[in-house]
Amino acid sequence: MTGTIRAKLSTMMFLEFFIWGAWFVTMGTYLGKTLHATGTQNGTAYATQALGAIIAPFIVGLIADRYFSAQKILGILHLMGAVLLWYVTSVASFDAFYPGILGYMIIYMPTLALVNSVAFKQMADPSKDFPLIRVFGTAGWIVAGIIIGLLGWEQSGTLVLTFKMAAGASLILGLLSFTLPDTPPAKKGQKVTIGDIIGLDSIGLLKNKSYLVFFLASVAICIPLAFYYNFTNPFLNEVGMKKAAGVQTLGQFSELIFMALMPLFFVRLGVKKMLAVGMLAWALRYVFFAYGDVGSNYWMLIAGIVIHGVCYDFFFVTGQIYTDRLAGPRFKSAAQGFITLATYGIGMLIGFYISGPIVDHWQTSPTSHNWQTIWLIPGGIAAIVLILFFLLFTDRNKTETQPGLDIEEPSAGIEI
Repeated sequence: MTGTIRAKLSTMMFLEFFIWGAWFVTMGTYLGKTLHATGTQNGTAYATQALGAIIAPFIVGLIADRYFSAQKILGILHLMGAVLLWYVTSVASFDAFYPGILGYMIIYMPTLALVNSVAFKQMADPSKDFPLIRVFGTAGWIVAGIIIGLLGWEQSGTLVLTFKMAAGASLILGLLSFTLPDTPPAKKGQKVTIGDIIGLDSIGLLKNKSYLVFFLASVAICIPLAFYYNFTNPFLNEVGMKKAAGVQTLGQFSELIFMALMPLFFVRLGVKKMLAVGMLAWALRYVFFAYGDVGSNYWMLIAGIVIHGVCYDFFFVTGQIYTDRLAGPRFKSAAQGFITLATYGIGMLIGFYISGPIVDHWQTSPTSHNWQTIWLIPGGIAAIVLILFFLLFTDRNKTETQPGLDIEEPSAGIEI
């Protein structure tokens, strides 16, 4: 890989996640303060991420993988995204905002797979090269949060500027995409089935009881996860934290640190304990939020943010490794697609839709909520999932390292 290509791919990753981080973290605060949205409407807006995650495989599988080069699709989607992001800055009601953000997330979520496709195509050794490129994505998310915090957009009530900033970055990435190395369609001329697109070829993994427990736990743990994404920033601003969006980037710094330390933990703890620690971290995070404040318990708010690295890396990254190991080389891509659809699609969709009514129920005034009770609900869900997982999951190391365990030949799908 030449230095020029490496620089372009790094910039691509930086902008990809800068765009998302620029508005996603603070959207709940913007909706509540500017558009006077309810908690239920807030949850509905965030659910567009899950809907986009469900639809994304069809866009990538039916269009990008078969007919057009990935970098061209990436460019077109980001240019369209820039228009939609700018549009949502011009509306004054949630009813007008929602169709715009729904359309945007349907367009944006497929780009997460496309940037990976463009990057992997240029790498001789992805295991070595990809982390050095992908880290710029996390940096992009962090920089977006720091900018919002430093400029004080939360306190000044000008969070509409986050969408404009994201629209500008989307325009830049859209144009940059057409200069990226050519990544021709991977399955041009091939027949594609619905099963191929959503990873049904890997459904045989569910015959393994331990993997079935892991799969169900993954879906269930994403329900409390949704509370964090759509209500943490409104919560932190409501309790009086200054530059909340900037402070929240500590979670991404934590993610980087624990990602680097994961090999050490993995050897010492194994799959079951790693997954259990990740779920325990989710429960602890919500206890910290429930009892934290900007006074003597400010450390609890910080701890709830910093523990993000354990929450995400220990559960989701470990789960991806576990899935990869169990599926084996033949079904690994299908298995990753299937678990992603189930978690970021179905699991988080449920979480987004139930979190809003819960927050509305515990609203004590137009500008305040009983956050202690609100946070203990997802914390309790995470604790229940943890207990059931620990009792039912068996980490049979010798069995689980055998590739392609219990996978039968997939039945014919619906050709498209």
